[in-house]
Amino acid sequence: MIKVSVMYPNEKGGTFNMAYYCDKHMPMVKQKLGTALKRVSVEQGLAGGEPGAPPSFLAFGHLYFDTVEAFQTAFAPHAAEILSDIPNYTNTKPVLQISEVKL
Repeated sequence: MIKVSVMYPNEKGGTFNMAYYCDKHMPMVKQKLGTALKRVSVEQGLAGGEPGAPPSFLAFGHLYFDTVEAFQTAFAPHAAEILSDIPNYTNTKPVLQISEVKL
């Protein structure tokens, strides 16, 4: 299984609309990616590692697929529409990482 993590850095002046992300963006992503998408999780950053430190990231979106190829095949036809929705919930530039889930 692989996990596609979309991470939204906590930059100076960065904003993130969690309600829009959870109620509009992620349902649209689920609908577009269909059965290739096995699981979704969303996290909201609360704090950094030091007491009182701000979180390094405002939010994370995690998408799970059986393989990298399954992700690429499902995402490619809808990439423009999914990516064009980003300004509706954040002014930050997301960072993407694809990982292999070990546990």
